[in-house]
Amino acid sequence: MAKATGTASARGAGVDGARNGLVDDSSQHDEKKASQPQPQPQPQPEPRGHQVGHDVEDAAASASHAPSEETSPEAAAAAAAAEPEAERTPLETFLVVFALCLSLFLAALDMTIITTALPTIASRFNSSEGYLWIGSSYLLGTAIFSPVWGKISDIFGRKPVLIGAVAIFFLGSLLCALSNSMGLLIAARAIQGVGGGGAIVLPNICISDLFSMRRRGMYFGMLGGVWAAASALGPVLGGLFTSKASWRWCFYINLPLSGVVLAILVFVVKLHNPRTPVVEGLAAIDWLGGLLVVGGTLMLLLGLEFGGVQLPWASAPVICLIVFGFVTLGLFVAYEARGARYAIIPTSLFRCKNSLAAFSIAFWHGFTYMGGSYWLPLYFQGVMAASSLLSGIYILPYVFSLSCASATCGVLVKRTGNYKLPMVVCLAVMTLGFGLLIGLGDDRNWAKIIVFQMIAGLGVGPNFQAPLIALQTNVEPRDIGVATASFGFLRQLGSAVSVVLGGVIFNNRMQAQAGSLGARLDPHLAAMFTGSQAAASVHVVATLHGSDARVVEHAVWSALRGMYILFTCTALVSFILSFGITQTQLSKHHTEHKTGLQSLKQRSEAPGRADGDG
Repeated sequence: MAKATGTASARGAGVDGARNGLVDDSSQHDEKKASQPQPQPQPQPEPRGHQVGHDVEDAAASASHAPSEETSPEAAAAAAAAEPEAERTPLETFLVVFALCLSLFLAALDMTIITTALPTIASRFNSSEGYLWIGSSYLLGTAIFSPVWGKISDIFGRKPVLIGAVAIFFLGSLLCALSNSMGLLIAARAIQGVGGGGAIVLPNICISDLFSMRRRGMYFGMLGGVWAAASALGPVLGGLFTSKASWRWCFYINLPLSGVVLAILVFVVKLHNPRTPVVEGLAAIDWLGGLLVVGGTLMLLLGLEFGGVQLPWASAPVICLIVFGFVTLGLFVAYEARGARYAIIPTSLFRCKNSLAAFSIAFWHGFTYMGGSYWLPLYFQGVMAASSLLSGIYILPYVFSLSCASATCGVLVKRTGNYKLPMVVCLAVMTLGFGLLIGLGDDRNWAKIIVFQMIAGLGVGPNFQAPLIALQTNVEPRDIGVATASFGFLRQLGSAVSVVLGGVIFNNRMQAQAGSLGARLDPHLAAMFTGSQAAASVHVVATLHGSDARVVEHAVWSALRGMYILFTCTALVSFILSFGITQTQLSKHHTEHKTGLQSLKQRSEAPGRADGDG
């Protein structure tokens, strides 16, 4: 009798420990054993995403059918961890998801809130060169630090790292609002982007930790809808603040919202915290890998930014930046493959055809998405002579359809388990939509403006989550964090490259029209729409009349048309890559992976296994 009582107490203690996320090393070891494939009589194994689901189900069933006298605390904890979703109340689930959505909303908002304010800011600081870097410095910060945030969260846990990311974002927003020079504003935007990178990638990682593969589609759809809502509100708020108050409110607005997120994260949200010692955790970070990926990406984008406008493509600085950028990124890949103990981006993640296709789609989808959210406001201001506020309103068809499509796709994935069909169909629609945007013209045809935007948005929306689900079917639960962070890195890198390359194409095509503009316009006016000054001068179009307005509007549209030809090609590349995705059955069962340095050590020390192997 005493023995039974002791066993029951141990079982209760194990369940309570699992509920609070404080599972000891032996429990993590059991989780690792449970996630290994069970021997099957068939010669061919199931896809990994399906296989992991069966393993968890079998582990839970074994624990529940074992005699009560032989049930250990570790087995009871493992059984409780097999269905962690049942351990959270609906209120706890709501608060967690709300905090994650709000942090993503802040980071996504700052990608687009500045688009309608850019001409005003560039004019305020009298810096046409800063037009592109106000946007691209933020995107660059979010891109290059996304994988770093993912690995740090593997070491220190999701909650404290997410709090740190939002705090850095808060600091960057404050510095942006107080900036009194273009250089300081660009630097502050980069700091903001560093925090934004964590606020973008960590919500996706947390959703992956908390919910089964089948249910993730719905929550990823929520995040996609939040992203779209932020994209919709961004240009409108930016235009409203710029025209009615001050462009600085584009950054002040982040301060109270960031405070709300921090309060919820600190006092309400319950996520697993491994309590890794600070010194030991810092020593485990892949500092050299982080330096290589940051330096290589920065040099490459700087070379693309300077080429053709500020400096000739054949100039030594441009060639050196591009060449050394590629060389540094090559060194990063080699180091991650051979020298890094806890790699930021394990190269083994790219060895599977399905994963490689998902990563590639992430890059090109991010590249194409920015063609709408970042460059359509320029079309409205430079071709339709719209104010900053109206340009934000005119883009609503794009972001509204994007938001609805993203949310709908999430629900469909949850109900059907099919993620490949929506991905392929919607990438085809995205290609069609951006192809139609090539025909917008400069004649202000509202039917085309609204319908073409909606078609493009319907194609873009579902592919925020569908490729990510496809990726996660091929990795172990313990690799979900680094895989999701790598996915976010490539998507944000694609967005950053899109802004830089789009700006290069636009400015180069405006430069090519310098002769015709000079012959038909006042020399001072023609100079404003030549080369690197062109994008920063589009707000002047609203002040022009008669033939001057028509000449400039036609020139701006001619330059933008070349950009949308590029975006159509990148959308087509994404569509072709989608046929490399394999459809597998999504498991409804889930084991919540525990973060921490001890978990990383167990993975790296496992015989025959490299970090990140999936």
